[in-house]
Amino acid sequence: MKRSSVKMSKSLVAYFSASGVTKKVAERLNEVVQGNLFEIVPEQPYTSADLNWTNPKSRSSVEMNDKSFRPAVKEKISDMGEYDIIYLGFPIWWYIAPTIINTFLEQYDLRDKTIIPFATSGMSGMGKTNDYLENSCKGARLMKGQRFDENVSADELSDWVKKMK
Repeated sequence: MKRSSVKMSKSLVAYFSASGVTKKVAERLNEVVQGNLFEIVPEQPYTSADLNWTNPKSRSSVEMNDKSFRPAVKEKISDMGEYDIIYLGFPIWWYIAPTIINTFLEQYDLRDKTIIPFATSGMSGMGKTNDYLENSCKGARLMKGQRFDENVSADELSDWVKKMK
């Protein structure tokens, strides 16, 4: 009996989490998609002072005011070519993804991959996230993202994943 040569999609759930909220959602999402989980860790960790968005001199404020800034990422995925679908998670900062997400994307050849952003935020929606991510994932199919609350259920995530396919 001849085996089918149909290629199964392999998913990656990559995420950056400054406070642990996005990590929880990413882990729950990964249970749904049965992919590989990868944490995007900054080379220089963010302190609570760095994340003080009310201070215009805080690290996050400075980075987000200069959209060309690219914080260094500690580790790189060695086998990005194995993945067809990348679920990309992050907190919303100033109505977009933190620039470390651009750093992550720009390290790889993303041609023919599907990138599906997901975000966490206390109040903000996705804003202009895709506008600022588009140039960082050339050749990929960048899908419209979705913001989730910290307590999103696995069922809600499963419904969302089905809509993305």
